[in-house]
Amino acid sequence: MKKDIILGGVGGQGILSIAAIIGTAAVKAGLYLKQAEVHGMSQRGGDVQSNLRISDQPIASDLIPVGKADMIISVEPMEALRYVPMLAADGWIITNTTPFINIPDYPSKEELLEVIANQPHHIILDADAIAKELGSAKAANVVILGAASPFLGLSYEQIEDAIRITFGRKGDEVVNLNLAALKAGRDEADQQMR
Repeated sequence: MKKDIILGGVGGQGILSIAAIIGTAAVKAGLYLKQAEVHGMSQRGGDVQSNLRISDQPIASDLIPVGKADMIISVEPMEALRYVPMLAADGWIITNTTPFINIPDYPSKEELLEVIANQPHHIILDADAIAKELGSAKAANVVILGAASPFLGLSYEQIEDAIRITFGRKGDEVVNLNLAALKAGRDEADQQMR
């Protein structure tokens, strides 16, 4: 088992929380894990990217070679497109439809989503709207994680347990919100794959 995952987004969108949840699940499953993070500007709004490598065999490098990523998980559509050259031919893109417009010449949302939809394997969802329906826009990152969960090589229960560990100190209400966000994202991915 090997999964090379690129996480992309903008500062403040919870990319590093997604990495922590996947990493916790992988370690608890007895897998090897390497991670490299790139933080953009030191303020909210800069790009944030993480290489996350999971395997049942030792991993030599924490960086994913060009064209070898199994998955791009992005909480922002332009950030998903930034990493398309990293994606393997059979790789998946899981992305949010809601743009984070932080530059003056940001492309139109329709153009971005059209390019992503032309990729052979993709899940595109409005994670922000789903998270708001659940009661917290902050949970959009976990909705995206739920949509990515069928492709991670980890069981759904392992990811749920990692959420309990990651958010446990924040109380049951936060844990339950994030479990609901995970399920909503997974349900949306299952629906799109039918």
